[in-house]
This record gives sequence, structure tokens and C-alpha cells, in this order.
Amino acid sequence: MSDMPTDSQYNSTNDPNSRAKSGGLGSMVRWFLILFVVFAILGAYALLQRRNEHRVLAEQTERMAVPFVSVIRATPVEGASEMVLPGTLKAYVESPLYARTNGYLKKWYKDIGSSVKQGDLLAEIDTPEIDQQLAQARADLATAKANLSLAGTTNERYQDLLKTDSVSKQDADNASGNFTARQAMVQSAEANVKRLEDMESFKRVYAPFSGVITQRNVDVGTLINAGNGGTATKEMFDLAQIDPLRVFVSVPQSYGPSIRIGMKGCLALAEMSGRSFCGQVARTANAIDPSTRTLLTEVDVPNPSGTLLPGAYAQVSFDAKLSGQRLTLPINALLFRPEGTMAAVVRPDNTLDLKKLIIGRDLGTIVEVMQGITESDNVVVNPPDALEQGQKVTITTQNPDGTMKTQGEQNPKQ
Repeated sequence: MSDMPTDSQYNSTNDPNSRAKSGGLGSMVRWFLILFVVFAILGAYALLQRRNEHRVLAEQTERMAVPFVSVIRATPVEGASEMVLPGTLKAYVESPLYARTNGYLKKWYKDIGSSVKQGDLLAEIDTPEIDQQLAQARADLATAKANLSLAGTTNERYQDLLKTDSVSKQDADNASGNFTARQAMVQSAEANVKRLEDMESFKRVYAPFSGVITQRNVDVGTLINAGNGGTATKEMFDLAQIDPLRVFVSVPQSYGPSIRIGMKGCLALAEMSGRSFCGQVARTANAIDPSTRTLLTEVDVPNPSGTLLPGAYAQVSFDAKLSGQRLTLPINALLFRPEGTMAAVVRPDNTLDLKKLIIGRDLGTIVEVMQGITESDNVVVNPPDALEQGQKVTITTQNPDGTMKTQGEQNPKQ
């Protein structure tokens, strides 16, 4: 009895409609599962894609944050070379000439470029006020001398009368004192005349030494005030002695020990190609300038023909050979920091090493480096001021077609 199926079991098993319902529900569940898996795969792919985009963006941002730099290497200089430094030519003696009296310029005799000898007359000044004062002083001197003569005669008479007690002792002393006072007045008048005569003599301006007039700042009729040529800053003439000439050279501290008094030094000027003018080291400052770290050196060069002109620029070569390995860098590879002159060197791991340099000669567009870098160092050219020690950088190089590529990038033409 218990093994017999019930009516409900029989109906659910053998009813076609019931089997169809059950099959449709299972199909829908399978499709839902398939769709869920598809959407899950799509969502995971989108998530992975977004994460990949974020990673790529972060890498690009990190790469863009690293500055791109170009590098060069220092150029070696020959082991032994001649020491050549820039120099400035100056007159051996140069003096501005001022007036020592007041008046108007009457006449000038020498113009710019004129060669003069010591004692030559350069100009004359009309001094009517001084002339009148001198005439008055001479008249005062004559009056003082007349009064002195009268006081002397009176004193002699009183001294004679005093012997016979014809005058009192007081009157004799007064006469003697008056004579002494008149003598002092004569001396004062003579000194005043001498002062005015000296001032009047200044109306003729003479050359204090032999040389060349390099400036004339006055003309006929110019008001001349004592001490200047009519204005607060202008002198009447500028006189320069140009034979010999002084040549001043700033020798770098590292080369200071090579300079000796009497050493031969020769000048070369760009406008006189092929010509050389030689002289000798006359003196040095015997001190290093703390602002430039150089030794001021003077070379005296004979200039009898006046070919060399004061104020000119020249290259001065010294009779001294420089030994040892030296390098040169262009000036656009230098960093000027409070610590001194530095160069930014890229290490093998693409980080910066800021190295302090000891500079030798300044050769114009390049400078000589005595210490601080080696020939194999990659030195950043045109370094930004913001570069810091240990900073990460990317080295850029140039493709054959002129485009830029970063270090490690393959050449597209290969």
C-alpha cells in the first residue's frame, strides 16, 4: 500500500503542462546566469581598463614631472699651453687739469690729440677781479710801508728825547710799539700781495708733464671757477702720458704663483692682426681680490710711436707655460650659486650631482675649469636655476633628422 503513488504525485509526474513549466523556468535561470556572467566579465574588463588607464596616466605624469636636460662633456686643453689673459690699456700718467682762479677763458692753445711738453701753455684766463684786488693790495702795501717809515722816524726821535728826559717813558714806549705794529702790517700787506700774485699767475694753465691732450671741456668765453672748468664735474683739460702704457691684467688665483716681476708679457690686438707689443711685468697688487679671486697685475709696454691707445682691450700672453690637465666648459653650462660656481653633472642613475668648480681663465664664451669635474662627466647645458642636488632628470639627445629623443629611446629610422 505504501508503494503506490498518490494522486498528486501521479499528476505532477505525468502532467505535460507541469513539465513544460518546469523546463521554462530552468531556461530563464540559465539565461540570467549567462547574462550575469557576461556583465560581470564586462564590468571586470572595464575596471581593469580604467585601472590600466590610471596607471598609464600616473606614469606619464611622473615622466612629465622629471625635467628633460641636454648634456655635454668638458673639452680637454693641451697639457702645456701659454698663459693668455685679457687686459686693459691705460695711460701711464693721467690727470685732469682744473683752474685755480676765477674768470673767463681768454684763449686756449691746445686741442684734443695735441702732444705737449712739460711747461707748455695750454690756456689763458681773463681775471679782472683778481687784477683789481692785486692793484688794491699793492696800494695797501705802499701805504703800510709809508706808515712804517713814519713810525720808524718817530720812534728814533722819541728814543733820543728819552735820553734827555724830554719825553716820558710811556710816550717812548708808545712810539716803539707803533713802529713794531707798522712792521707787522707791512708783512701782512706783502703776504696779501704775494697771495694775489700767485692767484693771478694761475690764469695761465701749463702742462704739468709731457703727454697728449685727451679732452678739452672749455671754450673761449667760458666762465671759469676756481677748482673746476665751469661746472661741478668737468675739468678744463685731460692730459695723459701714453709712453709707456700700463696694461692691467686680472690673473686668476690659481695662476698667481706663475707671475713674477720682470716676466715678459706681449700684447695682441684684434685690430692689429699679426703685430705684437711686448713689455715686462712691473708690479702686482700682492693681494687677491676677494670679489673676483684674481691678482691685479701691471705690465708696462713701451709706446714711443703712440700706436697703442689708452682704454683699448688686448690679449696679453705671458712667458709662462701652464702644465697639467685642464678642461673647458661653455659659460651656458655654469650655475652661479651662493656657494660658488657649480656644474650640474648627471650620474649613471639619471640623478643630479651639483659639483663646485674652481675656475681658471675666462676665455670669453668658455671658461677654464681647474677642478670639480672630469672629462667623462655628463654636464647639463643651459641648466635651469631650479635644479637641486639628487634630482631625477631625463637626458635628451638629437636624432639624425633633428628631432629630440630621450635616453634609451630607439631611433625611429633604425
